[in-house]
Amino acid sequence: MRSLTRFIAASDLVQVAVGWGALGVLLLAAPLLRPPAPAPLLVVALVIIVAVILVCAFGVVTQAEALARRLGDPYGSLVLTLSIVMIEVVLISAVMLGPGEHTTIARDSVMAVSMIILNLVVGLALLLGGIRYRGMTHNRTGTSAYLGMLVVLIALAFGLPAAIGDGGAFTISQAIAVVAVTVVLYGFFLYRQMGAQAGDFTEVDPSLAHSTALAAEADGDSIRDILRAHRIEILTRLILLITTAVPIVLLSHDMAALLDDGLGRLGAPPALAGVLIAAIVFLPESITAIRAALGREVQRVINLCHGALVSTVGLTIPAVLLIGMATGQRVVLAETPANLLLLAATLLLSVATFAAKRVNAMQGAAHLALFAAYTIVLFA
Repeated sequence: MRSLTRFIAASDLVQVAVGWGALGVLLLAAPLLRPPAPAPLLVVALVIIVAVILVCAFGVVTQAEALARRLGDPYGSLVLTLSIVMIEVVLISAVMLGPGEHTTIARDSVMAVSMIILNLVVGLALLLGGIRYRGMTHNRTGTSAYLGMLVVLIALAFGLPAAIGDGGAFTISQAIAVVAVTVVLYGFFLYRQMGAQAGDFTEVDPSLAHSTALAAEADGDSIRDILRAHRIEILTRLILLITTAVPIVLLSHDMAALLDDGLGRLGAPPALAGVLIAAIVFLPESITAIRAALGREVQRVINLCHGALVSTVGLTIPAVLLIGMATGQRVVLAETPANLLLLAATLLLSVATFAAKRVNAMQGAAHLALFAAYTIVLFA
């Protein structure tokens, strides 16, 4: 017990208690918040939920950064990414299995996540880091692997059903083939990323090498040695990360009805609620990525952002297709022409940005401009 207190601060426990306590209060207050809720009550509830999410987000970031320092990249970033993405996949699946029709939930969720991660978060990270350091060097081999995965996975998920699907949805035989290809490709990517090609996802700046666990590996410590020597700390921080992240995702999805109600009164497009929820769900990764950029750890930014989207598409699409086949639900994945154009432009811009050895603020500004174009499409 004494050894655990070295890794658990009082603030960690407070953040967990605040998150789960807010969930309990929200559950009790649910009858009062059913649409149409009184406007003052609606605003107060949204402000409190966002405040609680921010408290929990900083708790997740604390544990993620501690794990990253201990494990190094790509392992540290992968822990944070998979924890949040897995929770998101479970919740999307739960919505599909619940009452009502949710034929486009996977498409709309992944589209919002794609634009937020690849343009808003990456854009801010490159802009702020580029202004501070003028230019930042990344590991082009690892970045190329991420972008190659994204091109294939996004084409399979959103482009192919528009071209060969039935009304924007795959037939059963097509869905089986897409699930198989996606799962095998994503599984092989993780296997190589955590094994023989782990070095392709580490910082290349020599001044940052001392902060990674793989630098220690060069002195004789492998990732297995690190896990064996620090298993108590790693398990403790992993449990804290997950128990602090779960309230973020649950509160974000419980907030959907409140946002729909409030935005409906303002005349805002319904899709805006999905964008705001996606932004909040991935808030811990976004904060971590911005802080990494300000610390000149641009490869960690790439591991967090591109890795999150690879995992999101690689896990969400097979999950919803399998649920659709098992329950007989129609799963519409084909995107609109405007969104397909934005996805293609985003991938092309990402390839152009990270083909350079050094990334800078101008490239970040270009990504932010593309996110602005996405908001124009939202309100069109």
